[in-house]
Amino acid sequence: MNMPKKIMLLGSGELGKEFVIAVKRLGHHVIAVDSYNDAPAQQVADEREVIDMLDGNALDTVVARHQPDVIVPEIEAIRTERFYEYEKQGVQVVPSARAANFTMNRRAIRDLASKELGLRTARFCYASSHEELAAAVAEIGLPCVVKPLMSSSGKGQSTVRNESDIEKAWSYSQSGKRGDSAEVIVESFVPFHTEITLLTVTQNNGPTLFCPPIGHRQERGDYQESWQPCIISEKELKEAQYIAEKVTRSLTGAGIWGVEFFLADDGLYFSELSPRPHDTGMVTLAGTQNLSEFELHARAVLGLPIPDIELMRTGASAVILACKSGINPRYAGIEDALREAGTDIRIFGKPVTRPYRRMGVSLASGQPGSDVESVKLRAVANAAKVTVVCDEPKSA
Repeated sequence: MNMPKKIMLLGSGELGKEFVIAVKRLGHHVIAVDSYNDAPAQQVADEREVIDMLDGNALDTVVARHQPDVIVPEIEAIRTERFYEYEKQGVQVVPSARAANFTMNRRAIRDLASKELGLRTARFCYASSHEELAAAVAEIGLPCVVKPLMSSSGKGQSTVRNESDIEKAWSYSQSGKRGDSAEVIVESFVPFHTEITLLTVTQNNGPTLFCPPIGHRQERGDYQESWQPCIISEKELKEAQYIAEKVTRSLTGAGIWGVEFFLADDGLYFSELSPRPHDTGMVTLAGTQNLSEFELHARAVLGLPIPDIELMRTGASAVILACKSGINPRYAGIEDALREAGTDIRIFGKPVTRPYRRMGVSLASGQPGSDVESVKLRAVANAAKVTVVCDEPKSA
C-alpha cells in the first residue's frame, strides 16, 4: 500500500512548485519552506514555513516540528551539513546527504569530478579575496569565468575578458553568492559550440535512466531558452551518459539530476551538476517526454516504478523576465501568446520582481521529428509577447 509520506521541500521556487504538484497528484503531504512568504511552491503545498535555511538551529527546529519522512532540497543556501544527522534519524534526504553537501558547493563537486573521478573539465582554481582572484586569473588566463562557490541561476557569475574586469567580477561574485563563503572558482573559457543538460534519473531499486539531451542558451549565467531533443552524435551521447552515471553513482541516492556538459570541437567537457530538477528541464512541461522531469523526480524520490522515458515530441522553452523591481506583478499579452496551437504559458507566481528575474516560461511543441529551430523560435516569440507589469516597491 502506498502510504502518504510527509515531504519537506527546502526552497520553494518554480521548480519546487512543479515538484509539489507532481507528488500531490500521487497523494502525499508537503511542507514548503523558504526564506520569504508566498513563494511559488508554498502556494500549492499543504503547509509552509518561513525561515533562514542558513541558520542551522532554525532548520533543526522546523525539521523537529514536522518530523518529515523525506527532505527535498531545492536550493543551495541551506546548512546541508545538518543533513547527515537527519539521515541518522531515519529521514530520507534527496538524493542523499552526501549528494546535497557535494553539489551545493562548486569546490566539492569540481574536486570530486576532476581529481577523484578523473572527468574532463575546464581548467580551474579557487580564490578567496580580490588579490587571490587577480592571481588566479593570471594563472588560468583570459578570458575566464568567475563563479561563487554557492549560487544559482547565474547569480554572481561573470566573464573576465581583461584585467580591468577583475575588480567588478569580484564585487559581483560577492553580491550574488548564496551562503557565507566568499570563495570563488575561476574557470578557463571553453570554446564550446553546444551546451547540454543530460537529465539523469537514479533509482534505489532500478537502473539509471537518461532523458533525451536538452540544449540550452544562457545569458548572465542563467538559461534563456532550452530545447529537446538536442541533436548530438551517438558517441557524444554515450560518453555523456557514462560520465553522468559515474558521478551520480559516486554521490549516491535516488532522484533526478541535471548534469551539464560543454560540447567543443575537441570533445566533451563536464561542467556542473544539480541534484534536483533543472531549470532547462522545464522544456519537459511542453510534453516532450511521457513523464516530465518533475514527475520523474517524484517517482524516483518515492521509490515508484519508472518503466521507461520516451521522447514524445519536439519542444522548447523560453523565459519570461521582469525588467524592474516591483510588487504585485501582473501579466499582459498572455492571450496573444496562447493563440497558436502547440503553445503554453506558465506563470510562476512570484510575489515580487527585480531586473532579469524569471517570472514565467513560454512553452512550444511540435510533432516528433519536427524542426527544433522553428519550435524554439515560436517559444521565444511567445515569451516576448508577455510583459510583466508591477507596482513600485514600497518605501522603507
